[in-house]
Amino acid sequence: MPCPEKALITILKEQGVDFTCSLPCEKIEALLRMVSQTFFHVPLTREEEGVGICAGAALSAKRPAMFVQSSGLGNMINAMLSLTEPYKLPLALFVSRRGVYKEKIAAQVPMGLRLPSILRGAKMTYSVIDTRDHFGTIGKKLSEVYKRNKIHAFLLSPSIWEKIGCRVEDTVYVKRDTKCRLRYTPRNSPLAGGGLKGTHASQRRLTRFEVLKAAAPYLDSKVVVCNLGFPSKELFHIKHRPSNFYMLGSMGMATPIGLGIALTSHKQVVVIDGDGSLLMNPGTLATAAHLGPENLTILAVDNSSYGSTGNQPTLTGSCVDLEVAAKGLGIKNTIKVSGRREIIDVLKSPQEGLRFIHVLAVPGNRDVPNIPLDYLEIKKGVQDFLRAG
Repeated sequence: MPCPEKALITILKEQGVDFTCSLPCEKIEALLRMVSQTFFHVPLTREEEGVGICAGAALSAKRPAMFVQSSGLGNMINAMLSLTEPYKLPLALFVSRRGVYKEKIAAQVPMGLRLPSILRGAKMTYSVIDTRDHFGTIGKKLSEVYKRNKIHAFLLSPSIWEKIGCRVEDTVYVKRDTKCRLRYTPRNSPLAGGGLKGTHASQRRLTRFEVLKAAAPYLDSKVVVCNLGFPSKELFHIKHRPSNFYMLGSMGMATPIGLGIALTSHKQVVVIDGDGSLLMNPGTLATAAHLGPENLTILAVDNSSYGSTGNQPTLTGSCVDLEVAAKGLGIKNTIKVSGRREIIDVLKSPQEGLRFIHVLAVPGNRDVPNIPLDYLEIKKGVQDFLRAG
């Protein structure tokens, strides 16, 4: 096997992999360059967001694969166990296993050594790929991932790439054709922000339930990814559609899931996210800005509280402006609204690329029943809608 990187790329192609995400690792640098040149590729800011993005891609019938190093796998466990596994979505993990072979960084050792035990404890299947001779098992296991909607981790030893590693053109790993070339605008400039005329940050008027009720009539014929807990329950109560992806867990994954769907579908996608959730995974806004899907709207309902856990305050009540954060992370089309009429006007307006709508709201939950659907019923409704074209 003169070039193991090329051999692995061939296996991925044969098994129909068509969507990839990664974070860098020096041990698989050549492989990552090949992956980004061969497949649709998303450079991540954090491993956890990749789980959500891949989940969205899988809902659109893509075959996702993630490339990470072992130290980052701990960032993904909850998302995989509360999102990928219960919704039965496929995910292939190619893990550069640090800490076990000629490792020079002491901090890599604990996770590298314990990784098999962690995966067994999480009841996730894995294959140890210590030599090039083990590549024969990858194709078979990959086939099971996509046929049976499983998670499977391939633990890749650095010894695989020794001495016979491929030469790859010295191209920029993160592609240069980014969407988020941002020009700094002073805060006191009339171009700053994106708020509607007459809107003031202090004018919080509506509860989240009232915001969703105002927005609901303008969500027809769209995929809607709704944040977990009360937001999903309220949306279901207001107007259920089979195209609504209700999150039953995995806080912080709403925008990543919506991004994954938007990147792999021509449907309009609306994410109903919250301030607590966005603060947990703000890097996803940078990822969205970099890729710039023109069919994605992020409706950030900011009531400065963790609504589903007792309305404890979030930092948007003291020091964080989510619209400014979104703009700073590269999203050009942002707007701040607070009243019912403003929400309706912005949702009725023609969409011009990726947009971030920052809705200022007051804390409070509506007492509504739990959603009477299980994970697989929710998944089926969304997948049927996406397949309908």
